[in-house]
Amino acid sequence: MADKVRGGATEALSGLLFDGMTIMAGGFGLCGIPENLIGAIRESGVRDLTVVSNNCGVDDFGLGILLAGGQIRKMISSYVGENKLFEKLYLSGELELEFNPQGTLAERIRAGGAGIPAFFTKTGVGTLVAEGKEIRQFDGETYVMERGLVADLSIVKAWKGDTEGNLIYRKTARNFNPMMATAGKACVVEVEELVPVGGLDPDQIHTPGVYVDRIIAGARFEKRIERETTRPREAVGAAAGEEV
Repeated sequence: MADKVRGGATEALSGLLFDGMTIMAGGFGLCGIPENLIGAIRESGVRDLTVVSNNCGVDDFGLGILLAGGQIRKMISSYVGENKLFEKLYLSGELELEFNPQGTLAERIRAGGAGIPAFFTKTGVGTLVAEGKEIRQFDGETYVMERGLVADLSIVKAWKGDTEGNLIYRKTARNFNPMMATAGKACVVEVEELVPVGGLDPDQIHTPGVYVDRIIAGARFEKRIERETTRPREAVGAAAGEEV
């Protein structure tokens, strides 16, 4: 079998990047995003990208650094609320946006990876989401047709992986990464821990290595919090009804 392990993010993306390509980028908010691969794409200077992702990071992190570098032409997303630059570029007409309900986006990606060109859903019927799309009746209910999504490249983040590309994700990172791994013509993965074949419990593997072309152990992970929300801490003794 071909050796899938690469020494770093730049090497892992070598020969795969070109202007005008479509990239799927895994993660949910800033959770489970392929930080190192995004950084290498930024350094490559590739431009005119269409990016499929739940969101576009924040202004100075995640996919936001590609946006700041003027490398993204179009986003196919479900949530864009944490990036002020995204809002500015969209409202000024400098960035194209294909907006999707979140479940629809996930299913479009899953369908693309499964070789399903289109499907029908109730979500979005009667809204702007359905404009220009085929509408059909099934059993007296109205549905809108959505197309499956595929990409030239999927970049994925997993918790653990082995040298054949078998992957285990952790918690929220499973929201988009697994289906994106199946929907790219090429799939490049970064993991926190890279182990030899046999180092993963087969019952715990989420993505089989057959979908993965190249894999790296990430150099570093910041794992930022997208939006930190806290409440004031109660004074000591207040919860028990004591005077404070």
